[in-house]
Amino acid sequence: MHDERLAEFSRERLDGRPIPDDLRVLLVAQWEGRTEFTRLLDLEFFEAGEVHPLLDTSYLSEKELADPEMQAVNAAAAEMAEYVKLVAKGGKGWIGYWLRPDEPADRAWHLMELDTEFSFWGLAGLTLTEGVAAERAHYQDEPDERIAFTQLAAELAGLGLPLSTQDYGALDDIEYTVDPEELMEELTEAEREKRGLR
Repeated sequence: MHDERLAEFSRERLDGRPIPDDLRVLLVAQWEGRTEFTRLLDLEFFEAGEVHPLLDTSYLSEKELADPEMQAVNAAAAEMAEYVKLVAKGGKGWIGYWLRPDEPADRAWHLMELDTEFSFWGLAGLTLTEGVAAERAHYQDEPDERIAFTQLAAELAGLGLPLSTQDYGALDDIEYTVDPEELMEELTEAEREKRGLR
């Protein structure tokens, strides 16, 4: 029923890669107007045609766009957008995947969050749902994030979206091969150098 829309989302947000199973469930729920996952995870998935946050310069004035320093940052951000595959608004800003070719192909995609200051944050978990649930566990009425995560995991499982674990401490939290924050700094410095700003 949603095959064409899923294919379009894959092309636009994941460069044609297969959509992970949990993301497929969450997308279809949003498109069908079901709000149970939105309530639990506080995510809003991008609609077709929405600009990638790293490519969006609409908030900048003409003077800012002409500034060589800002041009260096924007050029670095555009290069980062090749690897930062954001799929939803939520958390500190936007949520998605870190898909650098030098990351191991034999494991789940690394999860990441980008905040409104262009800082990158890793999320623990094997799936987007796990990563977001782990993050949301910090904002529940239950002060112990481990208990809050277990509660969220149980609610998600009850809705047909089980996680690989209900144990907060067992969430996959493997380091990046290439750290997004460091790469953004390197790319920005290279762009600054091209513009004679060093």
